Amino acid sequence: MKSDLELKHDVDQELLWDPALDARNITATVLNRIVTLEGSVNSCAQKLAVQKAVQRVAGSRAVVLDLVVRAPSPLRHTDEDLAAAIVSALNWQEGLPEDAISVVVEHGCVTLTGAVDYGFQRQMAEGLVTRMRGVVGVANQIEVRIDPVAADVSKQVAEALQRRSRHESDGISVDVHDGVVRLTGVVDSLLEKRVACGVAWGTKGVRWVVDQLVVA
Repeated sequence: MKSDLELKHDVDQELLWDPALDARNITATVLNRIVTLEGSVNSCAQKLAVQKAVQRVAGSRAVVLDLVVRAPSPLRHTDEDLAAAIVSALNWQEGLPEDAISVVVEHGCVTLTGAVDYGFQRQMAEGLVTRMRGVVGVANQIEVRIDPVAADVSKQVAEALQRRSRHESDGISVDVHDGVVRLTGVVDSLLEKRVACGVAWGTKGVRWVVDQLVVA
């Protein structure tokens, strides 16, 4: 198992190595294998890229993102331009129902509202918008419709996890109530944790996922 000092070194090197990142204003600290990132980035896309970079590094139990998004001044695009681009991107995105999501933009901060049938669609919309140039924040208020005739959601999630890895699924418990999935148990890495949450979000009838998984 890596020491905190070794883990910090690996995180710093990963941030420097990733060509998609500008990590000059980011400081990483590690305590008890929990990685905390402080500083600033110039977009939500950069913040997401930082998160993914750290999650690629083996050995961490959790990641704390204390990063501020500071957009370049002056902004290159108006809120009107950004809103039009977001609406177009959402309507062109395969897997999202057309015109199901409304967009409000204020000083680069985007609020998404509307209703979709699957949790993964809610996550997909947020991920798409987060990666767009000029976005400094995203408030995802999209609702997921409850499907009253959905089959046993708990069983569906458990079986989907088992199809991906019997070893990983053995340490995960799934509890479902009113469309809310609660995942508990122990996994070996942050990647396994993310995969498990993705499986839950992709199951029909799930409107929210509560992640209480612990990395060993």
